[in-house]
Amino acid sequence: MIVEAGHFALVLALVLALAQGTFPLIGAATGRSDFMAVGRHAALGQFTLIAISFAALTYAYVTSDFSVANVVQNSHTAKPLLYKITGVWANHEGSMLLWILILGAFGAMVAFFGANLPASLRARVLAVQGLIGFGFILFILFTSNPFDRIWPPPPDGRGLNPLLQDPGLAFHPPFLYFGYVGFSVAFAFAVAALIEGRVDPAWARWVRPWTLAAWCSLTLGIALGSWWAYYELGWGGFWFWDPVENASFLPWLSGTALLHSAIVVEKRDALKSWTVLLAVLTFSLSLMGTFLVRSGVLTSVHAFATDPARGVFILALLVIASGGSLLLYAVRAPSMQGGGLFAPISREGSLVLNNLLLATATATVFLGTLYPLFLDVLDAGKVSVGPPFFNMTFVPLMVPVIVAMGIGPMLAWKRGDLPGVLSRLWLALALAAAIGIGTLIAMGVQSVLAALAMALAGWLMASVLVEWAERVKLFRAPLQESWRRARHIPRSSYGMSVAHAGLAVIVAGITASSAWQTEVIRQMRAGDTVEVAGYSMQFEGVREQRGPNYISRQGEFLVTRNGSVVTTLTPERRAYPIEGDTTTEAAIHTTWLADLYAVIGDGNAEAGWSVRLYHNPLVPWIWVGAVIMVLGGLVSLSDRRHRVGVPERRRARPGPAMPAPAE
Repeated sequence: MIVEAGHFALVLALVLALAQGTFPLIGAATGRSDFMAVGRHAALGQFTLIAISFAALTYAYVTSDFSVANVVQNSHTAKPLLYKITGVWANHEGSMLLWILILGAFGAMVAFFGANLPASLRARVLAVQGLIGFGFILFILFTSNPFDRIWPPPPDGRGLNPLLQDPGLAFHPPFLYFGYVGFSVAFAFAVAALIEGRVDPAWARWVRPWTLAAWCSLTLGIALGSWWAYYELGWGGFWFWDPVENASFLPWLSGTALLHSAIVVEKRDALKSWTVLLAVLTFSLSLMGTFLVRSGVLTSVHAFATDPARGVFILALLVIASGGSLLLYAVRAPSMQGGGLFAPISREGSLVLNNLLLATATATVFLGTLYPLFLDVLDAGKVSVGPPFFNMTFVPLMVPVIVAMGIGPMLAWKRGDLPGVLSRLWLALALAAAIGIGTLIAMGVQSVLAALAMALAGWLMASVLVEWAERVKLFRAPLQESWRRARHIPRSSYGMSVAHAGLAVIVAGITASSAWQTEVIRQMRAGDTVEVAGYSMQFEGVREQRGPNYISRQGEFLVTRNGSVVTTLTPERRAYPIEGDTTTEAAIHTTWLADLYAVIGDGNAEAGWSVRLYHNPLVPWIWVGAVIMVLGGLVSLSDRRHRVGVPERRRARPGPAMPAPAE
């Protein structure tokens, strides 16, 4: 009965989604407040019903209800409880249910926290959210029903893909979906603004916190996926420009541009049409990622489904949502005139440059990802577009982005003084030059590009510190005055600085681990020793281990340096009898300045075992930097002026509070 209740709740959610998508639109067009109020109640009810449906499917997994086909295909009684729970979304049907659960949660949050929005705007935003929910619930019920029964139920299930039985990938999809779906709110605000024909600084201020929350979650989701690929797939890398990886990276790039563009709308009432277009494109790219993973057009360890019928349905949703909104944009955009004028050398100008470069980078990744697919569909031959293409096209675009990130925050609004800013950044320039020259001396002239990248990382980090020092007048005013200034810097500004510093850490990590990685691949017998980047690694042999639902062959490496024991690495090769598959479990020892990385493959005691050993300098900085970026976003999100519906406190006299002024 619980399963049927979950199914019935999903059907009721479909009805509420339709009501949410129609009545508020009619009410906003006719001025009927009772119709507009339907949106708020329908959004809250829809989320509640989807939550009941999701809880019912989770219950079926936890109790191993093998009368449910989805549980049979993706679970087993021997599977640990954690992976029974995370197995709910580690498949196509369950992941789509999680998708609409998060969509419903965002709709409920808009309904709950959007009390200070104009009634017509809130009604239209909730209506767009409702129509998106209606389309995806319809998709689930007709093509991907997670509650389908099977009779007679088998005695046990088929298990879960062993690659997905991992904590990193277990929590990667929820964060990724929170980012994907979070951009639907910015999309809904954009469509609502196009319908009303009005975009102003207040609109940008309402959009920014939702976009920032989605961006933070997507950043963390991508970082978790990269971390999983690093330690689970056993190839020693963290990013391969896989099409599905790119599918998540595309909305991140355009979402980053949207965040910066919305600042210009809020501060200077400019770039309104462009910002609305970015909001539409960012969510469209999120939908495209959903289509690529589930259409069967890609073969990837990240792909869920290969049913073309499902892909056609999602493609239809993508065409309706993106095509309809772009058509509306084409009609309404000419009437959106920017109000603020500014010189090319200004804070606004630096943000425009940021947007142009990020948009070009997005187009580059988009073309490199989809061009081979288009050729395949047209039967025009097969082309492989891999890391060399992206490294040669995407990476050069990021150089001016990083340079501008150091200069832009120090420029004045409307008209800036570039020579004056550069003169105040002399310390950052000197530090960047010192890092570049020091890298060349230490690593040799063959590392010119790597030295340039390390200099850029140093430039960005130093410019962040210099900008903060300038704002608080460090060493140019009494310490008490500097402390007072530091306390009064808005949290949104601190968040920006922290996020930029996190990117500097990532750039350093990517550069060092890519340019100076040491790799040793050989066949080893027990007792053999190999040198890796100054470490001596002695192979002690292989022993068999048994896990909850797998059998493992575990190798052992004794790691020493200068005669002293450093650590013991125990990589594994796991076989899952139920699923009939194997996984590689890398052994990693980190010093936070470098990783020692060991992988064991096939072999035997007589012929030896195939092993791969790596020394990856600064690779932990990639994920440390990503976490720093997310923390920066959260700090910015905590700023009172970025919260919808939170008035500023007044102490002088009683009365209604006024909204806080824009930063």
